[in-house]
Amino acid sequence: MNKETMKQVILQAKHEKGVKWEQVGKAAGLSPEFTCSACLGMNHLEKENADAVAEFLELGSEVSEALQQYPYKSWEQSVPTDPVIYRWYEIVGVYGETIKEIIKDNFGDGIMSAIDFSMNIEKQEDPKGDRVVVTMNGKFLPYKSW
Repeated sequence: MNKETMKQVILQAKHEKGVKWEQVGKAAGLSPEFTCSACLGMNHLEKENADAVAEFLELGSEVSEALQQYPYKSWEQSVPTDPVIYRWYEIVGVYGETIKEIIKDNFGDGIMSAIDFSMNIEKQEDPKGDRVVVTMNGKFLPYKSW
């Protein structure tokens, strides 16, 4: 099973069971964000975690095996070459779908506003290397039906 097929099977099972990524992550023994990104094909899981996800979602061993495969992370957009900006593209490329899925789980179908929005960037000193802490805060805007 390839990663794209795996992703579709997992999303269907998650939908049919009516569970959230928080529950899938708990079953995997990992964060919901990382578990989601692996289930969307952008990261891999170790055998123990992959087996736990497949069991929780009542899926076969082929899903566990696909979760254990190392992904090929790519997207079709042009990417700037400035290292700081490029890394943001990398973050969105790898975790964008995960962010969307977690927002959908917690709020429903909609977006985070970039207009009613704030961001804070801080330095966190760490003996293993200083950390960049970025906090983004945007109003949730639900999609409307008409």
